Amino acid sequence: MSQAILQQGAGTDEILFVAQLADLVGIFDTDVQLCILQRSQQREILDYLDAAENDLGNGIRQSFNRGTLFPAGLLPDLPGRKFLLDDIHFLMKIYFDLTGCDGIALRLMVLDRAMCPRFHVDHTGIRMLCTWQGSGTQWLRNDAADRSKLGEGSRGLADLESGLIRDPRGIGEVPVFAITLLKGDAWVNNDGKRNTGKGIIHRSPDLVGTQKKRIALSLDALWND
Repeated sequence: MSQAILQQGAGTDEILFVAQLADLVGIFDTDVQLCILQRSQQREILDYLDAAENDLGNGIRQSFNRGTLFPAGLLPDLPGRKFLLDDIHFLMKIYFDLTGCDGIALRLMVLDRAMCPRFHVDHTGIRMLCTWQGSGTQWLRNDAADRSKLGEGSRGLADLESGLIRDPRGIGEVPVFAITLLKGDAWVNNDGKRNTGKGIIHRSPDLVGTQKKRIALSLDALWND
């Protein structure tokens, strides 16, 4: 196990809070499914997004090869753009260095509703998420869940009605600006079976009653054949 800080009272090794960038390698520990590095909020980015959110449309989807940078021209030219651009470049570099992947599938999400409002497991390897504006991703600890109620196992019932959530105290929320790494069921040793493997159970936060859009970055690895 990485010499990082386990969430106090988590009752499981699957959720790992780390204190420095180097400890993000803890995501490669077999038991760890969610790794979180909390960061301070950056006022310049918050101010920029407050001004730019209506000019970002539905967000950005683009793939980048190793050595290429996210172009400034994809973001509205408003005061503070450089701070967000620098953070995107910083997160991309961390992800490239961490995974060794050949390319990145990048999504800059601008959401006025929860994109994935129900708890689920992604059929992915390791995904990086960072929410700058709005609430962060929510997780459900494995020991507080009945995984048989994921997906079709819910029989169409809401999470609170299906029996998926055995203990609501097992629900947590990633802090804003945190660098977050999530393992899906496609990761090695995670069984490779959607909803029955070991990938972290998570969902998008509810945006009902909030005035600001949720703005977040998602990075997934791409590999050359």
